Amino acid sequence: MAAPAFDAAFRARFETLLAWRRDVRRFRRDPLPEGAIGRLLAAAALAPSVGHAQPWRFVHVASPDRRLALAAHVDAASGRAAQAYDPARAAAYRALKLHGLREAPSILAVFCDETPAAGHGLGIATMPEMLRYSVVMAIHTLWLAARAEGIGLGWVSILDPGPVAALLDVPADWSLVALLCLGYPECETTEPDLLTSGWQDRRPVVLVER
Repeated sequence: MAAPAFDAAFRARFETLLAWRRDVRRFRRDPLPEGAIGRLLAAAALAPSVGHAQPWRFVHVASPDRRLALAAHVDAASGRAAQAYDPARAAAYRALKLHGLREAPSILAVFCDETPAAGHGLGIATMPEMLRYSVVMAIHTLWLAARAEGIGLGWVSILDPGPVAALLDVPADWSLVALLCLGYPECETTEPDLLTSGWQDRRPVVLVER
């Protein structure tokens, strides 16, 4: 089978996709089209994984009660996090919108199976964290696939993984990697909210020669 040719036009469009991939916090309430989650998960499964272990495990949070419990948990964790800042930075922190758990039409929790049968332990004897890195690759692949369909994704990380795993009733050897909000963005932009809000400027890429 001949490999496809990715020409200059494709590479330019791919760069555009990367530029427009944003961490979305403000969602419209329109439901996702039927089959969208399945397509995105199929794309995520094309990500590389250590030992081809494919350790990603997805939980679709369909229960309204669980969704509200997740939102309350994140709000409480966010309130505690604000206390670590000085007053000025705490005020800026509280002004940020940090999740769309109540508005986004779909919520996915992504876990790493720490003891997958697949892969036969290849590549994790000295770096077991490679399993979680593999899950992150799947998340990023899903993120780009979602953006290509006009679907926004927001990664919620201000939480305690233990209570979230308990709330979602997953196996004990699954570790939470991400809680994701999926839906159509209220507005589109190439700039991160945390940049436009003044929270953090872009930093130059660091390259060290040895």
